[in-house]
Amino acid sequence: MTESIINYLEEELVEMLGSGFQVQRREPVGGGCISHAFRLYTTKGTFFLKWNHSCADDLFVREAECLRELKKFAGGELIVPEVILASEADELSGFILLENLENGSVPSQDVKLGRGLAHLHRYQEKDFGFDHDNYCGATAQMNERKESWLEFFMENRLGFIIRLIQNSRNISAADLRTFESLIERLDRFISSDSRASLIHGDLWSGNYLYTAKGPAIIDPASYYADREMELSIMQMFGGFSPKTWAAYKEAFPLSSGWEDRVQIYQLYHILNHYYLFGGGYLQQAVNVARKYL
Repeated sequence: MTESIINYLEEELVEMLGSGFQVQRREPVGGGCISHAFRLYTTKGTFFLKWNHSCADDLFVREAECLRELKKFAGGELIVPEVILASEADELSGFILLENLENGSVPSQDVKLGRGLAHLHRYQEKDFGFDHDNYCGATAQMNERKESWLEFFMENRLGFIIRLIQNSRNISAADLRTFESLIERLDRFISSDSRASLIHGDLWSGNYLYTAKGPAIIDPASYYADREMELSIMQMFGGFSPKTWAAYKEAFPLSSGWEDRVQIYQLYHILNHYYLFGGGYLQQAVNVARKYL
């Protein structure tokens, strides 16, 4: 399968990058839990290739849209890899070809990451959502635009992931009632004046890199959301320096009470983990929901 993608790339990239393009060597890259990845050494430079033969057909096209949107508004502190080519799955696996980012040491990367995220979140639009549905990991995300963040989070995030779980995992009527009760009470916790910031959408420690150019974000699940949605997953697994948090808060101060809402927004990602992996994530989600009832 990889050979057919390489052959296809050589044909396509000759047109994009000029005659003489050829892949000279490929090197497997580990670390991904969904897709396969290679670093491609070519006559026109080094590129990063990610592919999958068992994912949603449009997974990488949607990822490319997210990366391009992030790159437009990331500013000078935050690096977003350039998309060279992305393809839906047809007779080939779906794939995305990106600028290769080399690991490196640049002074104050923790601080630059915080300031860069603050700059990104300052880019705002009127409505919440995105131009197309996309994916958080392998899970579909419904991004239909809405004027209200409360409505978007209730319907497009919690309601949607719960419906996916009902169709593929065991969930009791009692647990469903717990989540439904929380959804009915969300207006007590979520502000009506939320602003629609551009977010990465799946920003845990595995989705940022310190590169020779500066801090970079990868593997996005972007949409326009209350920025607290981003901050919640950043706290969920840790991996972000106190310097990053301090730089973010200095550049874009947070609303009072934001830490009280962190677990509400984490609930979406916990439920997504249950949908993807099963196990104890359901009970973790139920425990979080009960805290707010």
